[in-house]
Amino acid sequence: MGLARWLRDWPVYRQFTQGDVTGRGAAARSRISLELTPRVSTADKVVKSVCPYCAVGCGQNVYVEDGEVTQIEGDPDSPVSRGRLCPKGSASLQLTTGPAREHRVLYRRPYGTEWEQLDLDTAMDMIADRTIAAREHGWQWEADGTPVRRTVGIASLGGATLDNEENYLIKKLFTALGAIQIENQARI
Repeated sequence: MGLARWLRDWPVYRQFTQGDVTGRGAAARSRISLELTPRVSTADKVVKSVCPYCAVGCGQNVYVEDGEVTQIEGDPDSPVSRGRLCPKGSASLQLTTGPAREHRVLYRRPYGTEWEQLDLDTAMDMIADRTIAAREHGWQWEADGTPVRRTVGIASLGGATLDNEENYLIKKLFTALGAIQIENQARI
């Protein structure tokens, strides 16, 4: 390639000779970039969402094609994040379609070294049995002569991926069980 052609194709040269001083218009384009199409161009719909990772609550656009999530990007309409996502938020597509996502119940017995697969009904029964046993074992009718009707055998620590509505329901559930150690990091 000759020097003249190389210079003509050089983006910095095009910036100053074509009036695109900031380099965000025609000067930034190349023959290859003109042929590219956005990953989201085939999406059937865009669903507004909120990133599930932390307490910031960045807005996301979730692109859906044929009922499947195909891409998740920052929402430029979000007053919180203005279209930007951190590395974890940018990788949140993996939460829905990632190959490492588990779609089965895995259980490791006490002192066990291997995981075994359980059906959902068995796992739910185990959780219910253990919740009832922990509640009964830690139940207090009174403390220092004062009626308390509580259990100290159960606690709940909610994560940042839960929204206010989910935390509300968890609080109601654990309060009904008599638990008093209930904490969360509510977001939106």
